[in-house]
Amino acid sequence: MKRILKNLLLIINKPELRILPGQVAYSFVLSIIPMIVLVGFISSFFSLPINTIVGFLQNSLPNEVVSVLKPFLEVNSFNSNIILVMIVGFFIASNGAHAIIIASNTLYQVEDIGYFKRRIKAMIMTIIIILLFIFILVVLAFGNLIIKATMHMGLLGNLASTVYFLFNLLKWPIAFLVVFLVVKFIYAISVNDRNLAKYMNKGSLFTTLGFILITAIYSYYVTNFANYNLFYGNLSNIIVLMIWIYFLANIFVIGIAINYEMAKNSMVKSK
Repeated sequence: MKRILKNLLLIINKPELRILPGQVAYSFVLSIIPMIVLVGFISSFFSLPINTIVGFLQNSLPNEVVSVLKPFLEVNSFNSNIILVMIVGFFIASNGAHAIIIASNTLYQVEDIGYFKRRIKAMIMTIIIILLFIFILVVLAFGNLIIKATMHMGLLGNLASTVYFLFNLLKWPIAFLVVFLVVKFIYAISVNDRNLAKYMNKGSLFTTLGFILITAIYSYYVTNFANYNLFYGNLSNIIVLMIWIYFLANIFVIGIAINYEMAKNSMVKSK
């Protein structure tokens, strides 16, 4: 264990990984607003209550983060300005995925595939992340409402109560599994070698658990102990959002290091 931890520290301190958390966090901060705008528009389109999303976010994220995101959920219609913001936000967000691809290929010493192919892959990764975000909100925030609506319509028949019970029992494990699979897919697709995909499990599991734990711990800390207003004043909510995402980006990078260590050890043993 001591040797593994020492190797992980050496990997994390590599230049290509030391700068990665900041770039990923910066890109995601710029993209999260377009994502929230899209969720708000979808909710209004299907007449889904915004308060349900806000309630879910308040139970999952620091209140300061929710206060930043809440105004963007109240979008009732698209216009040229919103579409432009989303396109620009999406392109900037893909810079984070692009940096992950470059850093991963450099770390694994895999041959580069060229700028345009990297950009296409980065955009695919960004779309997957956005879809994951929407999936989590729909399943965890709106899932109960959707099941209740089908129950009132009589579509589930005598199975209604059973389906509702099973959904409440399984929605969090399903959400966890989906997050794990998406994280693993992102790790795997970022490296231009399909043979390395089988070494992504431990890093993906660490990242998935890390996202949940870091969010819970940071939310509790901000709510009960931290006082960012003292230092940042009116910018405190934005600072809370940025620090939270920066922590998540660091967890993601540690996951890359774990995957690399597992792959390297396996290859050494096979030889």
